[in-house]
Amino acid sequence: MKIVIIGAGAFGTSLAVSACRNPVGHSVELWARSESQALVLQGERQNARYLPGIPLPHDLVLRGGDAATLAGNTGRVDLVVVATPMSGLRQVLTALRGTTAPVAWLCKGFEPAQDETAPFPFGLLPHEVQRQVAPELIAGALSGPSFAQEVARGQPTALVATSRHAQVREALVEAFHGLTLRVYANDDLPGVEVGGAVKNVLAIATGLADGMNLGLNARAALITRGLAEMSRFGQALGGRSETFMGLSGLGDLVLTATGDLSRNRRVGLLLAEGKSVADAVQSLGHVAEGVYCARTVLQRARHVGVEMPITEGVVALLDGELKPVEAVAALMGRDPKGELL
Repeated sequence: MKIVIIGAGAFGTSLAVSACRNPVGHSVELWARSESQALVLQGERQNARYLPGIPLPHDLVLRGGDAATLAGNTGRVDLVVVATPMSGLRQVLTALRGTTAPVAWLCKGFEPAQDETAPFPFGLLPHEVQRQVAPELIAGALSGPSFAQEVARGQPTALVATSRHAQVREALVEAFHGLTLRVYANDDLPGVEVGGAVKNVLAIATGLADGMNLGLNARAALITRGLAEMSRFGQALGGRSETFMGLSGLGDLVLTATGDLSRNRRVGLLLAEGKSVADAVQSLGHVAEGVYCARTVLQRARHVGVEMPITEGVVALLDGELKPVEAVAALMGRDPKGELL
């Protein structure tokens, strides 16, 4: 296959390295946001900012340019992977209009609302953005529990390829399934995307609990009740319940809520130390999508009538309405109810 990966951040770079490692012998191009960035990567043969210490394969082609330039180079490609943050997805998908190759994105989250006066003034999931700007694309997502560093090092990882189009799922499996990376197919695109977005918000909550030394019981309760919130919300947006017991639901939640490499969990830990949200985000040096999509998750949950108390507590914390100890007290002080309600 000829694979083009747009976005030379941590995960885009790690997947490019992984695809080059595949014994099938793919041709892989990694596109940076500018020619100057591509020249730096070519000269150093590593992505020192996002994946320091990981050598870039000699056969990985490095290019750079804006979205329009990228789109002009997808004519003879078997798979286009968009590895930008959620904030950059709309621009890239707009530039990719008319592309006939399968397209898949890696970002997890909700896009901020474009127009709060519109009939539907809420942020959108990635597939909803694509449906707005480039509905003709044959598109989907690659998601699941994965830290970029471990993928790049060749440590065992399992991902899920999701799309309504079998062609996209098959292309993702062919491109990335290998000796250390397993790729499972799932046609529940809304469910997979909700899992990938909401787990980031819940990881802030578990990081907060860990930072406050609330104990392993508290962590287990947050993960389990968080999974219930995620599942209720995801089904209201068109996902299937079984998806949330899979890689993009439970799997991604456990990894992000407990892993030391999790940026969203790190935000919670820093908030527990008394850091401001701005200082916590700045100290990461990377995007923590949970900070940016938490309010949208809560807005949309209220719109569809789904109760998400953990998410509500995270939003109040991020907005400065509650201090960490007050957020915990608010959760523990809720009225009793049946577990499965």
